[in-house]
Parts: sequence; C-alpha cells; structure tokens
Amino acid sequence: MRGEAPLFTRYAANPILSRKDWSYPINSVFNPAAVQLSDGDTLLLCRVEDRRGLSHLCAARSANGIDGWRVDKEPTLLANPHEYPEEIWGIEDPRITYVPELEQYAVAYTSFAKGGPGVSLALTKDFKAFERYGVVMSPEDKDAALLPRRIGGFWALIHRPMTTLGAHMWMSYSPDLRHWGSHKIILQARRGGWWDANKIGLCSPPIETPAGWLAIYHGVRQTASGSIYRLGLALFDLEDPAICLKRSDSWMFGPETPYEREGDVNGVVFPCGQTIGNDGDTIHLYYGAADSCVAMATGSIRNLLAWLDDHSSVGNGVDL
Repeated sequence: MRGEAPLFTRYAANPILSRKDWSYPINSVFNPAAVQLSDGDTLLLCRVEDRRGLSHLCAARSANGIDGWRVDKEPTLLANPHEYPEEIWGIEDPRITYVPELEQYAVAYTSFAKGGPGVSLALTKDFKAFERYGVVMSPEDKDAALLPRRIGGFWALIHRPMTTLGAHMWMSYSPDLRHWGSHKIILQARRGGWWDANKIGLCSPPIETPAGWLAIYHGVRQTASGSIYRLGLALFDLEDPAICLKRSDSWMFGPETPYEREGDVNGVVFPCGQTIGNDGDTIHLYYGAADSCVAMATGSIRNLLAWLDDHSSVGNGVDL
C-alpha cells in the first residue's frame, strides 16, 4: 500500500503454478491449501477446475515451497457423488489443519451440489487415502477451517454461512467432528462503503501466536466493474477464539499484478493456506490469482501483528 512497506512481498517469478504444470487437461488451478510435511516438503492441495467447469483437488509438492513442483499425475481427491451426493458439482477451496491429537491432517473443503455450497470434512495421514466425514455444515456455507486443538473440550470450526443476517464469519463446536452446534458470529461484514462490506470469509487457517489466533480474511468490494477481493487481518482470543480482539480497519493485500487482475475472475487474491518458516516468523502465503493460477507471497508474523496494532481502531468486529 502507498506510503507503507508492503506486508507481503510477491515472489518475483509468480505465478508458481498454472495449468501448464498439469499432465492432464484442465482449465485452471487456484485457491490452494498448504502444509509443510514431516519430510520437509511443502504440499499444496490445489483446486483444479476441469474443462466441464467442475473442480477437484490435486496435490503439488516442492522441496523448497517455491519451485520444482511435483504435481500428482491424476486427481488427488475427486468428487464422489455416488456416495456423497453433495459433491455432484465438484469439490473446492480446501484448508488443511494438522491435528496432533489425531495425528492426521483435517481437510475442510467446499462441496457443491444443487442446494448450493456446503462444508465437508475429510481426514488423511498421507494425502493418498482420505476418510470422508461428508457435509458438516449444510448449504449455503463455505470458507471453513478447523482449529488444530480442542477449545474447552470441543473441536472448533470457523466457517461462513450465508444467512438472513448476511455473509459473516461464524464459529461452531463439536465433540466428535460430526455433530456441530453452539454457533456464534465471530466477525461481521461491515456495512456501507467499507472494503469488507456485506461479504467476508476466512482465508487460510488461523495462526496460533502468543497474542492470539491471527486470521487473514477476505473482504469483497462491489464496484461498477465487478467485485474486488482484498485481504485484512483479525486477532482472536487464544482460549476463546469466538472473541475478536482486534480487526484491521483497512485492507493490507489486494490484486495489483496482471495475473491477479486478469483471469477467469478478475481482481481476486484468495489464499487458502500458508506455511511458517523454521524461524517461527516467516510466512509463505499461497493464493489463487484471478481464479486462474497459484501465486506466493512472503511476510512476517511479527510485522502482521504490529501492523494490526496500528490499524485496528474500529472495535471487535461485531455489530459494525
């Protein structure tokens, strides 16, 4: 942003993945979840849209998380509409959380069917075999990620239902990952002319820091020429993450480059995952650009928290 040092620096050779990297015919690749595996590889679980317009998930691996990507030769996780009819129109936009208690990765993703998008959940140890839990949040709902540990004895899921109240971020709780309740709005879309008015949603899974759960979220600005997806920050209480402690009053990352401004959907930056460096501070943020390719930007947790301190004058994010 003008007058400030950027919080995220784009990789000079962006985009890091595009349809040319796939060995089978696709339309586009975007909105990847991300995780660093125990062998040191970075794995991106990408949303891949085929030429019918339906999406599946496909993994790409890299030793340094930047280049040399090894893309699975076939889809890693396909929709299975015969057993899961909520997936009849594909599966989209995954978020990965490693859950130490389960010694597995939880993948929250959007399943798409005639009733609209819903939140589905699957567990995996190796990104080869998946245990599907099916729909855990019914349509219309998306932008979900599981927290890596229980809160007050319950699993906690952030998600974004569309309700008569609008498109806000909610948190729900479960004893078993299958039955969910105690639903609460945790971050509300602003009204009026704000950059995040009317529609917001979680981007990558929240980062646990000593100050709280640091969340990157997207806001959608409606303009005369279409929508613009930009990113802001919010901080939630460590032990009660339904409580928003701070929320940025301005956006901190938005579409600027040609590959972000022009594509299947113009004017979109949309992260679904990040990895944290060995220093505990460096973030590699992986995002979909214009719904057409995958890009990466690098930032610092300390810098994000400091920026949020200086740009959070609006209150706790609810009833704005």
